[in-house]
Amino acid sequence: MKLYRLLTEDDTSAFCHKVTAALNKGWELQGSPSYAFDAARGVMRCAQAVVKEVPGIYTPETKLGEH
Repeated sequence: MKLYRLLTEDDTSAFCHKVTAALNKGWELQGSPSYAFDAARGVMRCAQAVVKEVPGIYTPETKLGEH
């Protein structure tokens, strides 16, 4: 099955660490990162989609972060 996650974080090094951790667990980048201003909090936010091919059959109970 192919899994999908959208990683988000404030525009700090924490975002890069989150994406790097996912890459080191076998996730692959999907598309380009996104960058937007969160007016409610007054900060820039980043997002990056990642995908991963794993054995099994997807169900809504699949815990994406455990893969």
